[in-house]
Amino acid sequence: MNNNDKYKVINRDMMKYLAISLMFIGHTIAWLNLMKYPHDDYAVYHMPLWLIVISMLSLFCPPVMFFFIADGYKYTRDRKKYALRLFVFACITQPFHWLLFQPVNGWRSTNVMFTLFFGLLAIMTWESRYKLWQRILLIILCDAATVVIFSDWLVTGVLFILFLHIFREQPKKRLIAYTSLVLLNYLLNLFSLGKVPTYKLITNIIVMILVSMAAYFCMTTFYNGKKGKHPVFAKWFFYCFYPAHHLIIYLIKILMDKK
Repeated sequence: MNNNDKYKVINRDMMKYLAISLMFIGHTIAWLNLMKYPHDDYAVYHMPLWLIVISMLSLFCPPVMFFFIADGYKYTRDRKKYALRLFVFACITQPFHWLLFQPVNGWRSTNVMFTLFFGLLAIMTWESRYKLWQRILLIILCDAATVVIFSDWLVTGVLFILFLHIFREQPKKRLIAYTSLVLLNYLLNLFSLGKVPTYKLITNIIVMILVSMAAYFCMTTFYNGKKGKHPVFAKWFFYCFYPAHHLIIYLIKILMDKK
């Protein structure tokens, strides 16, 4: 046994349960506060610093899902059905997504499952028999689609997924690519300097980077590549939980508004 293998004690379902638990906690805190300030791009900074930090724990989840899309491409039996399943659940999730985000972002924004879908298409394109320039062009179109529909993690989400796949057997390059995208994604927040409290902004950026790197560390160090004990149940539970957690948070908001 490789010395590093002794740390690989978390299976796929355990990792996903951890990720969605942190997502649910973070999203609940963030959305219940953000909806108090619709159409305010800096609404998050109205929260106390400790709540901002806790809400950012939700950022552990997307990188884990990006890893699993790249992982799923390798292990799934039917990649076309996998892509179709992602697209169908992205469409199912969208009405629930609007329940929360329509007051904040209008009707334009779409949920992260569309980004996962286009990320998978990007991998399928990269592994296709098209010429290199054709593959690059199609991948750019996949990335551009996330911008057009304004999906979560637009632009960088597709690149995260693609690079995790391309460099899966090259840990150093994978880490460099991943870290570069994390920094690109979050350091852009520095453009908000002077518009929000500086200490909250800097703390927020640091926490976002640390949480994203923690997700990478967990997936590369502790994930053992094995399924859980109930893989079929877990698969459908994870698909259903994402739209369901939007609805749960919305219902919590309604109950709070009535008090």
